[in-house]
Order: sequence, then structure tokens, then C-alpha cells
Amino acid sequence: MCLAIPGQIISIDGSGLERSGEVRFGGVTQAVALGYVPEAQLGDYVIVHAGCAISLLDEEAAKESLADYESWKGQFR
Repeated sequence: MCLAIPGQIISIDGSGLERSGEVRFGGVTQAVALGYVPEAQLGDYVIVHAGCAISLLDEEAAKESLADYESWKGQFR
């Protein structure tokens, strides 16, 4: 099973396919490749799969997904 998680971009470095940044997932921050979403800007929400942002997501949908994830994660331990 694959899982893509929404997160908010908090920093951006580089350009083109070498573009990367830090993305916040609730209380966790992770380095993420941003080359597939060149339109993404600081503060945007992105869907991240396997360390790569694969699409933009509006803030309301991102927050709803993160809340759902928080409510589910205790069930899968």
C-alpha cells in the first residue's frame, strides 16, 4: 500500500528539477523534492509521496486530510 501525505512548504531551495524544500507534516518537518511542482510557493500545501511533492493541494483539503490521519493513526499500531 502506498500513502501520500499533505504537508506545508516552509522553505524552498534550488531550481528546476533540483528544487527542494522543507515541508511540515503536523509536527514533523522533512526535506522534500519539489521539482515535479514548479508552481508551488512558500506556504502552499503539497501531496508528498516517497519524498517527492507530486501535486498541490488547497489548504482546506490539506487540513482535513491531516485531521483524518491524526484520528486514524492510533488504529494501525
